[in-house]
Amino acid sequence: MRRITAATAGALTVFLLAGCATSTPAAPPPSPLSALSAPPSPTLPATRTATSAPAVTWQVGARPLPLRPDGFGEIQPTPPELVNRSLPTRDFLPPPTSTTYTAKIADVPDTVLKRSTWQAACPVSSADLRYVTLSFWGFDHHAHTGELLVNKDGASAVVKAFSELYAQQFPIEEMRITSPAELDAPPTGDGNDTSAFVCRPMRGQKNWSAHAYGLAVDVNPFCNPYTKDDLVVPELASAYVDRANVRPGMVIADGPIVRAFAGVGWQWGGAWKSPVDRMHFTANGE
Repeated sequence: MRRITAATAGALTVFLLAGCATSTPAAPPPSPLSALSAPPSPTLPATRTATSAPAVTWQVGARPLPLRPDGFGEIQPTPPELVNRSLPTRDFLPPPTSTTYTAKIADVPDTVLKRSTWQAACPVSSADLRYVTLSFWGFDHHAHTGELLVNKDGASAVVKAFSELYAQQFPIEEMRITSPAELDAPPTGDGNDTSAFVCRPMRGQKNWSAHAYGLAVDVNPFCNPYTKDDLVVPELASAYVDRANVRPGMVIADGPIVRAFAGVGWQWGGAWKSPVDRMHFTANGE
């Protein structure tokens, strides 16, 4: 996600990041803390047996970090449990009934919109968003069902790109819609949710991010951190700044994930000079 603000929690006004509209919407209200620093994972119905997934050795969102003057969490060494991250996926939606890739694009149900970060002040109308559900592979080697809110103009491209990720059995830890509570939560630096629409400004700016239009996707943020100067987001993901040590879930330059998104016309933030936004794919270059 590109240049998200992280200073003050307050009125919501969405990382995967750069403002993308040619018109200038009303300036967003003060931005909340980074969406990558998630609160404790919600209690979700587990559908896998205890022996079918990696052992849980880390509780995401349980350890708030001290704040830096810029509002981000303190950058700390990656905990040993997360250096080779392979946490199991807990099913928020019913898992697929087969290993065949499936995806659906639909209007956004009211219940889904209410648990998202969308508000009337966002730069995209709810009618211009689509609710996308699709298959993905977890680090537990099982197929799961994920959910994304995506701009109607980018929904088909997202479905096609993720079909390529699925064909490659590229592992994704979590794929669910960002909630308002996550934006207001103190940073914990260990989030790894793959997401699209988040109604927030760009990092460190007041302009709307591409996520706020539903035109960007962040893939495995912890495995593909954002870096600029001394900032690493998520703040505990420093071990993944080393791209020579290739581990599952990483997006690699010129690799199949970058090619999958390039094939639908989306750009990769990992190719930027500053910031380097390795998790970020965008339809509008921001």
